Amino acid sequence: MNAPLSSLRRPLPDGFLAALQTRCGAAVTTTQATLDHHGKDESWHGTAAPDVVVYPQSTQDVSDIVRLCASHCVPVIAFGAGTSLEGHVLAIQGGVCMDMTRMNRVCAIHVEDLDVTVEAGVTRKQLNRELHTSGLFFPIDPGADATLAGMAATRASGTNAVRYGTMRENVLGLTAVLADASIVTTGGRARKSSAGYDLTRLLVGSEGTLGIITELTVKLYPQPEAIAAAVCAFPSVDAAVRTVIQTIQIGVPIARCELLDALTIAAVNRHSKLSLREAPMLFCEFHGTKAGVAEQSKMVQDIAREHGGMDFEWATLQEERSRLWQARHDAYPACLQLRPGSRAVATDVCVPISRLAECIAATNEDIARASMPIALFGHVGDGNFHLVILVDPENSADLEEGQAVNTRVVMRALEMNGTCTGEHGIGFGKMDFLEMELGSALPAMRAIKRALDPQNILNPGKVVLPDEPCRMA
Repeated sequence: MNAPLSSLRRPLPDGFLAALQTRCGAAVTTTQATLDHHGKDESWHGTAAPDVVVYPQSTQDVSDIVRLCASHCVPVIAFGAGTSLEGHVLAIQGGVCMDMTRMNRVCAIHVEDLDVTVEAGVTRKQLNRELHTSGLFFPIDPGADATLAGMAATRASGTNAVRYGTMRENVLGLTAVLADASIVTTGGRARKSSAGYDLTRLLVGSEGTLGIITELTVKLYPQPEAIAAAVCAFPSVDAAVRTVIQTIQIGVPIARCELLDALTIAAVNRHSKLSLREAPMLFCEFHGTKAGVAEQSKMVQDIAREHGGMDFEWATLQEERSRLWQARHDAYPACLQLRPGSRAVATDVCVPISRLAECIAATNEDIARASMPIALFGHVGDGNFHLVILVDPENSADLEEGQAVNTRVVMRALEMNGTCTGEHGIGFGKMDFLEMELGSALPAMRAIKRALDPQNILNPGKVVLPDEPCRMA
């Protein structure tokens, strides 16, 4: 597992590195520490370092680098914060890693129109700091302080998706560099359009395999008049999930609804120095007017009590809410501490809300039979949950068992008309599952990839293509 994924690597062509250094100067680096950092993400997959890392500072820089890569048939992988979970940024065929973090300008905030245009490397926390005095905020919150272009490329969502949607619904338009180095602008700032093919939605979720996003315009939302957060413990995971299902089905406009199982709560308590009851728990948040938030809170509290909910803890001050949600966001690193020295096979699935209780109940049977700790948590307000399967990276039996659990959970979700990934994406790790889920659509996807990237240089070996070297057109 720790060995580099190097079977498909090829040496850089003669003269390529010199040409790249001539164009980009000090923005090019080949130091081993930098290469290793850019050859891994938060996934359990091994390191696959690029041959060179370059830091563009403009869309034209990106275009020039891609043109050089295309002329030498060198793979190019866009890199943001490196927080992906399915091997998205692994340079499995070598090549150039393009680190977008120096493209970090907030270009224009349009308060009246509730939108903002940013460069690729702007992170969600940076954006919300910039918006602090505007009365607006950007709600998509995957937990990690990811770059917005990376979030768009993986079609990220997170804790607020049940109320505000995912990146798919919140990107109005973008600028991207295609594999032939052409610069395209898709969409705009209008809230709707019937003009031509929807290239924005094509690039959102393409994981850097169809184009490299350099700039994007996203929706903003007014800060709610009132916000209340609550945690509530339950006698079982099933009781918590049924509370969520009933809440959604009666139309309560809940902003966040997160489930953490007892093992996750135990880990969070130790990591974040909390004293929550170590039982299955919902973290909820309500946005709106003071009267609306009070009404929503009471409705959910009444539903929870019907299902045995207890120990309600309310937080209305921003500091208190931040403490609770930071603990939720720290669930992943907290769970890693349950088994020191382990690595996490982190997976996620999403099912129709009516099948959520059934899916989680069957998954809990898998967890009970497993020989390693497995934590369950997730965004159950939209039917999406995660497993953190803690495996010994040096134990082949552990790895095999962890992957078997992952497979069973994914197959169960597919049987329930769900998806193999609600928000982590396909990357390198879930390509086989994508074929099971959307097999009849894969030829169309491959045709799009061939049309836009005939040399297969953009993040090759991810999403739909087999692991094969890039080739001259």
